Amino acid sequence: MRVLVAGLGNMGRSHALAYHTHPDADVIGLVNRSAVDLPEALLNYPWVTTFAEGLALKPDLVCIATYSDSHADYAIAAMEAGADVFVEKPLATTVDDARRVVAAAERLGRKLVVGYILRHHPSWQRLITEARDLGGPYVFRMNLNQQSDGDTWKTHKALMENTSPIVDCGVHYVDVMCQITDAKPVRVNGMGLRLSDEIAPSMYNYGQLQVWFEDGSVGWYEAGWGPMMSETAFFVKDVVSPNGAVSITDGHKGASDDIDGHTKVGGILVHRPSDDQLIEIHNEPGHQDLCDAQAAFMIDAVKTDADLSRHMDDAVQSLAICLAADESIRSGHPMTLGETR
Repeated sequence: MRVLVAGLGNMGRSHALAYHTHPDADVIGLVNRSAVDLPEALLNYPWVTTFAEGLALKPDLVCIATYSDSHADYAIAAMEAGADVFVEKPLATTVDDARRVVAAAERLGRKLVVGYILRHHPSWQRLITEARDLGGPYVFRMNLNQQSDGDTWKTHKALMENTSPIVDCGVHYVDVMCQITDAKPVRVNGMGLRLSDEIAPSMYNYGQLQVWFEDGSVGWYEAGWGPMMSETAFFVKDVVSPNGAVSITDGHKGASDDIDGHTKVGGILVHRPSDDQLIEIHNEPGHQDLCDAQAAFMIDAVKTDADLSRHMDDAVQSLAICLAADESIRSGHPMTLGETR
């Protein structure tokens, strides 16, 4: 399978390495506007500076890991050029654009996979299973705040030129909420604050959303980026139901900007009024392992002609919730959600 990788930031390099090692993938080119340092394994691949040049190489599969505002147009262009597509989250920067990408995949018969990395992590799959076993309605309490400086803060500032933390990171954890409750989201509220003069006045680097679901479940998620963020309680993952609670217990996450720590669970505490069960998790996959798993899922979906309808619907739904929260923050009003498709 001829693979083109577009965007060579942290995620793009990891995806390129994943396709480099996959036995059914042949990386035919890398796309990036400017020169970047690459691991030795990637140094000999052809390099182009525009997406159009990359598509001219006739890939079968395109991996898109560029900035969020290019995702929709690049994905559609790749599918129209005859390629299947893996695109990093978020799928787009508007719900309309996300629907446009899904419509193109359906119209053209292409496979479209969105980079929800937690879906490929066995520990998170276990957390979802344990929470569903308790039964709803649920209270979801989740956050991921990152105390960033130096190059990491530079990356965050670049991301915030078009995407807020509540959207960029929130889609992962809202997707987890939706998988657990399996109920339609109906209302979203958000609040946020700009805590740095280094970002545009129209952007905020701290935000929190609250979401209500049709089955009565409620949840909140918060995300903050920057050198001012606290390292205290930066990683909370807690699901409560009338029958107990499921929580990630690992208190040794390391620094909040350690990317491996964002996915590792360490342990899951299942609490019921009658007893507590601690599920110890060992040998969890690291960041590169999870990118490898996503590449394998993408290639397998193409080879087996997998039905990705639910995957695409879920990607639009989680994005719709986070974008509604973003709009709520900017407007100061709660947002009512309609159908996601």
